[in-house]
Amino acid sequence: MNDLKNLIREVADFPKPGINFYDITTLLKDRSGLKLTLDALKERYKGSQIDTVIGIEARGFFFAPAVAYALGAGFVPVRKKGKLPHQTTCVEYALEYGTDKLEIHTDAIQAGERVLILDDVLATGGTAKAVADMVAQLGGNLVGLSFVIELDFLKGRDKLAGHDVFSLLHY
Repeated sequence: MNDLKNLIREVADFPKPGINFYDITTLLKDRSGLKLTLDALKERYKGSQIDTVIGIEARGFFFAPAVAYALGAGFVPVRKKGKLPHQTTCVEYALEYGTDKLEIHTDAIQAGERVLILDDVLATGGTAKAVADMVAQLGGNLVGLSFVIELDFLKGRDKLAGHDVFSLLHY
């Protein structure tokens, strides 16, 4: 997995001074790195009988559909408020500077479905926790939460206690 770290560009002071941004576009562009990433995510959940893989807007959309396809599962997008065209369930969650809202179609998850949440980065855990809450609200069975990168120093995993959390890379 250290080879994958070499494919991720670190950008200092983005989006604001003091923040170190891990840019995955360089990983996505590299055919071997992208394949290794998708294969590792798929392998982790192979045999888990996943029904649905949720991708969180926007960078979760890079990985979740491909992993869903590889697992023989469906893909469901979770989007920012006002972006989905049909009846939705909404959850508000805290950001460091306020709140935001995410939505999922109310018919996207059926009771008892085995669901995997997949996103690019686990930082503070607020977004992932909000999506996990939506899965529970819709009656889904959350099998796990999976991330390409985890920023360990932000302790986002703590907000997801009681859930299986998997990350390929740790910073």
